[in-house]
Amino acid sequence: MKGLPHDNVYTRLGLSHVHGIGVFAIRDIPKGTNIFADDENQMVEVSQEVLKDISPEMKKLYEDFCIFKNNKNTMLCPPSFNKLTTGWYLNYSETPNTSFVIDKDNFYALRDIKKGEELTADYATFTDIPPGHTSYTKRPV
Repeated sequence: MKGLPHDNVYTRLGLSHVHGIGVFAIRDIPKGTNIFADDENQMVEVSQEVLKDISPEMKKLYEDFCIFKNNKNTMLCPPSFNKLTTGWYLNYSETPNTSFVIDKDNFYALRDIKKGEELTADYATFTDIPPGHTSYTKRPV
């Protein structure tokens, strides 16, 4: 048997005091843990050109759930917005408890994270959105 669906699961979504929906530890997470290790969805690259003729509601999906690169000319997005996993809901913090490791394409615990604690990330470590942009107070990842 491969394992149970809860194996390697450390988080779930909940109401955030930071912004809207957030990611919360459902068990203690030791420093260095690959938090979303089983999230193997590959991202797709999308040009900003795609956004010029789509509805505001669709455009908002890209703004909230894509990683901006190349001075915001390119976005890295989930293969379908219907496939958003828990990791896409990390809220921003200037003092995050997770870190995105680019060459491993995942988030790791920067320190021990206690059960019930909200997980946060510093968006500047993986997106080209400048500090102060409205997405910094929202959830683009």
